[in-house]
Amino acid sequence: MMPKGPEGRIYLAMGATDMRKAINGLSILVQQKFGLNPLGADYFVFCNRRRTLVKMLYWDRNGFCLWQKRLEKHRFRWPRTEEEVLQIERRQLSWLLAGLDIRQAHEELRYERIV
Repeated sequence: MMPKGPEGRIYLAMGATDMRKAINGLSILVQQKFGLNPLGADYFVFCNRRRTLVKMLYWDRNGFCLWQKRLEKHRFRWPRTEEEVLQIERRQLSWLLAGLDIRQAHEELRYERIV
């Protein structure tokens, strides 16, 4: 799904996005509304009001890529938050696209020593 390496961050645009927007409209939204650089190594993910369509915008060396997934049945479990943009991990994006809620999975535990 995402051909680039793990260096890019993933941002979810909270709320509903007008899915008539294509590359130009979404890249302007990223830059002007969220204050982020659409030309970097990051991924920007948008969802429609009905939560049946997701678009992902990212820059790949010499041009923009726009990836889209439409559900024929059911809805994405798009997180509800007060923030305009939510940064998530790659595995959380995979869960979201698979129909899972990104907050219900167990958080990863990291220990420095055994007690």
